[in-house]
Amino acid sequence: MEEPDEIECPEVIVKDDSYGYPRNFRTTIPQILAVAVKNIILLAFGTSLGFVTIIIPALQSTNYDSDLHLNPEEISWISSINLICVPIGCIVSGPITTAIGRKRAMQLVNIPFIISWILFNTASSVGVLYAALVLSGVSGGLLEAPVMIYVAEISQPHLRGALASTSTMSIILGTLLQFIMGIFLPWRTIALINLAPPLIAVVCLFFVPEAPQWLILNNKQEEAKMSLQWLRGWTTAEVIDEEYQHLVKTLDLKAVSQNENLEHSKVKRIMKSLRPFGTKPFAKAYSLVAFVFFLGHFCGMTTLQTYAVVIFDTLQAPMDKFVATVLLGVVELLGTFVCIGLIHFTGKRPLFFFSTIGSAICFIIVGGYAYYLQTLLGGPITELVPQSRFSNDSSFSSFTSDNNLEENNLSWLPLTFLIASAFISHCGIRLLPWVLIGEVYSYEVRSAASGLSGGIGYIFGFVSNKIFYDLIAGLTLPGTFWLYSGISIVGTIILFFALPETEGYPLAEIEQHFTGEKKLPNRVNRTKSDPVNISSRESFKTLDTPVSNSIAVISKNAV
Repeated sequence: MEEPDEIECPEVIVKDDSYGYPRNFRTTIPQILAVAVKNIILLAFGTSLGFVTIIIPALQSTNYDSDLHLNPEEISWISSINLICVPIGCIVSGPITTAIGRKRAMQLVNIPFIISWILFNTASSVGVLYAALVLSGVSGGLLEAPVMIYVAEISQPHLRGALASTSTMSIILGTLLQFIMGIFLPWRTIALINLAPPLIAVVCLFFVPEAPQWLILNNKQEEAKMSLQWLRGWTTAEVIDEEYQHLVKTLDLKAVSQNENLEHSKVKRIMKSLRPFGTKPFAKAYSLVAFVFFLGHFCGMTTLQTYAVVIFDTLQAPMDKFVATVLLGVVELLGTFVCIGLIHFTGKRPLFFFSTIGSAICFIIVGGYAYYLQTLLGGPITELVPQSRFSNDSSFSSFTSDNNLEENNLSWLPLTFLIASAFISHCGIRLLPWVLIGEVYSYEVRSAASGLSGGIGYIFGFVSNKIFYDLIAGLTLPGTFWLYSGISIVGTIILFFALPETEGYPLAEIEQHFTGEKKLPNRVNRTKSDPVNISSRESFKTLDTPVSNSIAVISKNAV
């Protein structure tokens, strides 16, 4: 394989992960505390995702206590506009984080969150709602670089994988809290309560240190030592000296590399940096990740979560639709735990195929039930979308009359299998695309490629939510569910031949698979990996990502 001409962000791998530190409670707890503060921001982002689900029924029907009533076109934008704005924040997230530091960047990202919740609480028109959603989406992109880089840089390697995985839990927890509050409180009150996480995060961030790597790169040596002393158990300068000297040495090498790059002309540097993106290995890797993202969003779970309340109401779930939505959030969280617990043992391929085939079966059954309602019980399934796409006088009436409910003895079917699909999809296809991002790209393109991959993922999420009402209008609700099943089945067949098993393999071998030098077998590597490489469970252990827009392993599109 031809060596790259220049490497602007060389990997810095910590081979000795202990530096003589004892692995005890005292050295662990400060890292847990720092990551917990970071997770408050991710919880705030989770609340913004879950909030959309609970406001849709309030905004679309006169049956709810709301002074805003939107038509189908406006609802489709409410469900999706925040997702399409996330990549905008990603673009500037890395440069801002590099310029002002991880800690200040994390504090800064809370400002648009705070403004968005104030707008939600006081909104008197659809335009104000759009503005609030745009701000929350941009905030979600802005937090990408600082929160993920921060956990990678402050934590010891043996803790980093577990600490990074808490990002998923925080976001899903934020979403779940919205579902629970939606049972008891009006949406404007919930918006006011949602001001708490970003405000708390801003305050708590004053009490945790900046990442020592950023401090060293910005010639703040004493502050860097104090940061390490705090993070390694509130210890003395002598105890952290070995790790500090190692960081100084490696980061000085990086600075030299960056200074050498400045000697080249700007055009030449840009051309060299773009060259790897035109290669066949990058195209293969990016196509794979993009397709997996497509499958994850069009298997049905993105629209199910966003429109959960309306869907459960329409399909006559035998319990309160908000309670059913809470159950949906709970099983998503459980599925995430199962994925994290099993991936090291089963590998990615079995989890992918279990989730895609399982989701397809679930949506086939739910589609059959919806067809049963439509043909035998005369349920107006298509009333989920009014006859006029832009009609303002429609109440989006769902199929919930008492007579029909008494006659329907199969109402447990959609509840059971939709919740099952949420659990199954979060065991694999909803989470694993984010793991692949950290594995399939060579290190000279990994930072930018991660941002591009995350961006296409959010675009697919936007499209899937935006066209949901159109699909129901054209295919009916059962037809839409069957379409999701068909996409899952076709995707399973394609991935059976296209998806390599990367679990347990060093990054160098994974890179060789995409360059064609070596083909990975479709089984987990049980042998001990090269210690200087990073496993798929800890694919963000590098210390060299100050300009990265990367998204951590199993991160935010778990939801």
